[in-house]
Amino acid sequence: MTRIAAHLNDAGITLLDGSGILYREPGFALLEDNKLTTGNDAFRQARINPRRIQHRYWAELSTEPLPDQRSSHLSAADLVSRQLEQMLAACNGEELVVAVPAYMSSQQLGLLLGIAGEINLPIVAMVDASVAATRREYKGAVPVHVDISLHTTTLSRLTQPGLVQVERTEVLKDCGTFALFDAWIHTIAEAFVQQSRFDPLHAADTEQTLVNKMGGWLSEAARSDRVRLEIEAGSVSYEATIDSLLLIGAAAPVYQRVASKLRALFRADELPALQLTDRVARLPGLAEMLKARVGGEVFVLEPGATARGALARMRESGKGGEGVSLIRQLPWDQAAASIADDVAQQVQAGVPTHLLFNNTAYAIRNSPLILGSDQSEAGQMVALDSGMPGVSRRHCSLQQVNGQCVVEDFSRYGTFLNGHRIDGSSVLQIGDSLRIGSPGYEFRLITTEEHGG
Repeated sequence: MTRIAAHLNDAGITLLDGSGILYREPGFALLEDNKLTTGNDAFRQARINPRRIQHRYWAELSTEPLPDQRSSHLSAADLVSRQLEQMLAACNGEELVVAVPAYMSSQQLGLLLGIAGEINLPIVAMVDASVAATRREYKGAVPVHVDISLHTTTLSRLTQPGLVQVERTEVLKDCGTFALFDAWIHTIAEAFVQQSRFDPLHAADTEQTLVNKMGGWLSEAARSDRVRLEIEAGSVSYEATIDSLLLIGAAAPVYQRVASKLRALFRADELPALQLTDRVARLPGLAEMLKARVGGEVFVLEPGATARGALARMRESGKGGEGVSLIRQLPWDQAAASIADDVAQQVQAGVPTHLLFNNTAYAIRNSPLILGSDQSEAGQMVALDSGMPGVSRRHCSLQQVNGQCVVEDFSRYGTFLNGHRIDGSSVLQIGDSLRIGSPGYEFRLITTEEHGG
């Protein structure tokens, strides 16, 4: 029996076989007149019938009734089952290898296997999506796989001890394509209002047209500085233009969350290898921002890479049924990635020269600047109140190292960079904030005019 593979990312659930992609549709469901449709058919009605649309059922998979009274007799499991059935109409019921997102719990994976059994779909293997996508070693670097779904961004730090395996995964909630599209829709609508005196959000059908055209406009924004917008309402055509930077600016809250969390995943002496899915890479300005803020090198995967990587390495293993467990490590099957010799973690945000605390700027030099509650610590010291919970006697240090400003954590309580706990050490940038203790002390990384040049 021929095997096929699926990647259960609800921003675009992908099904493929050895010949190519068979299905790629989002996790949207529409219940109208007792008829349940999913995927693109539902997505094309998302702004026209928003009260009849469900789009969280993959992320919140359970058997509990949906909160919407119009579909109270249905659960997220029912919607998942329906989409799987419609997806599998593209093939002939072959054995399925599934790449699953890190946010799915063991209970949700068990429920998924149960649903598959009910619709006579033999799932023979489940693989962590980041492992499935990573088919080659990044020599001399630390890879982090970056993927985005409808409502989350998933960052998976991977280790490479002769194969690829998950070391740590961070899931950023409410940080997905749904929030990005909402921000872009309002930004584009404002451009139409200002330039053509037409508000496309005034009617549901033109709002839906914005959504339908968004993919093409985003592709243009990734290629050029300005995007030409056109929309029809009735028999009238309206036009506007928008700077690509405005679209990137609208996405900044999401982009900044991703960059900040990524930076906390790397230690100061590590070279980042950012492995982006094609969906992440298509978001205008994001890859460039990550390169500038995080450093290292960016690698972009081809469409369907996650499902394809699962299929290529799971062609014969697995028996299906209740014995299926989640695979979190796999061997490589492609040549190692080539990383340029001159790639370093240097970033464009600038190197801080001072730490600002309580209206005093402390110089950061080649010798450590210690933060902690030990008043007797020798050398340069910022002495903190020992009564603050979560502050160690020698909590952390800041130091200039090889042209970078590095923070090193010595505490058992943690040092937090822009709200994220660092893993031992991290490279600092101008404008960063550090927090130690709870509720703690806040510090700001700055530079002076003479150093900023």
